[in-house]
Amino acid sequence: MSDFYFLPEEAPKPATRNRKTLHRQKPPLKPREVWAIRTRLEILGKRRDLALFNLAIDSKLRSCDLVALRDSDLVTGDSIRDRAVIIQQKTGRPVQFELTEQTREAVRAWLAQRPLNANGYVFPSRVHGCTHLSTRQYARILSQWVASVGLDPNKYGTHSLRRTKAALIYKNTGNLRAVQLLLGHTKLESTVRYLGIEVDDALRISEQMEL
Repeated sequence: MSDFYFLPEEAPKPATRNRKTLHRQKPPLKPREVWAIRTRLEILGKRRDLALFNLAIDSKLRSCDLVALRDSDLVTGDSIRDRAVIIQQKTGRPVQFELTEQTREAVRAWLAQRPLNANGYVFPSRVHGCTHLSTRQYARILSQWVASVGLDPNKYGTHSLRRTKAALIYKNTGNLRAVQLLLGHTKLESTVRYLGIEVDDALRISEQMEL
């Protein structure tokens, strides 16, 4: 009598999350919240944090690009640039951003504390073995900022600062193409999703355009 061998039943696969599930985006800061944080940092004399905060708002950069800024990205000769351009780590594409007067002043005050180095980082790490401020540490610092003005740090993240000025520009102009360029998105659809624009918003803008 021959032996029979039965293959074991296939073990059920563990349930996995749908990778396409959209997580709730962190909200941008409101203008009054931006000014509250900025004022508090000025009063406390936190030059590094003020420069970091102002640059985050103006540049609209991802955290990985923001913390990796070098002196040469922002400084030309003895002056802070009015505009700067960097290559994004995520896309490999250039993106340009403006530095307002208050941001230039904050950056100038921060960089004045040490000798300039073209290859040096604007925000060097204080941790041994690290070259520049890490994105994780930047997120921790941001949590302290928002908590200091009475906001819930669990509701805000680094993308809140990236979205703040972009959301305001879109609200005031409805110009998605401009926001796309400022954020360095390759596709307009990415900008729409990033800003959380609803169909009703798009239709309202369309209704205002007459041909």
